[in-house]
Amino acid sequence: MGNRPSARHQGWRVTSGEPDPATVERLLRKLPSWFGIESSVLEYIESARRLPAYLAWPQGPAPVGHPPDPAAGVLLAMRHFPRSAEIYLMAVDPAVHRQGAGRALVTALESDLIADHVEFLQVKTLGPAHPDPGYARTRQFYASVGFQPLEEISGLWPGNPCLIMIKTMAPAPPAGQLQPPHAP
Repeated sequence: MGNRPSARHQGWRVTSGEPDPATVERLLRKLPSWFGIESSVLEYIESARRLPAYLAWPQGPAPVGHPPDPAAGVLLAMRHFPRSAEIYLMAVDPAVHRQGAGRALVTALESDLIADHVEFLQVKTLGPAHPDPGYARTRQFYASVGFQPLEEISGLWPGNPCLIMIKTMAPAPPAGQLQPPHAP
């Protein structure tokens, strides 16, 4: 994770490198159903001052005479140990939900982590014991990009269950080489 050139992912250009607290704040303020606890929003913004940001930009040039669109998505990742990382924050402008920005952000992060020999990636989200429909979609998104629920815990976030989801990172096998079957 560090400064990296743009990567393109199905309609999105992803950049990474510099902290970007302004983008984090702008996007979190557009998502009050997900980020409605002000003290948490302020903690994320403070963390964004030191963590490199992955940013998703709509692919293609801005219309003539218009400034480029601001980043539509942001992802902040943390490394807890050399072989494990966490998606600490991901926020996508609701105007472009379900259009691939989140998937592009996760894909770009995973590429960097695999290159750095990271084996495990985790994300924490509101657990299913809480009936919030927005977070049900969030959990569905993470499952769609390969995360599996590990454990739902209480106490980390007062009054809210925390679901820990994990994913094993594995580099793609060399071309023409089959991966061995999984043991039962």
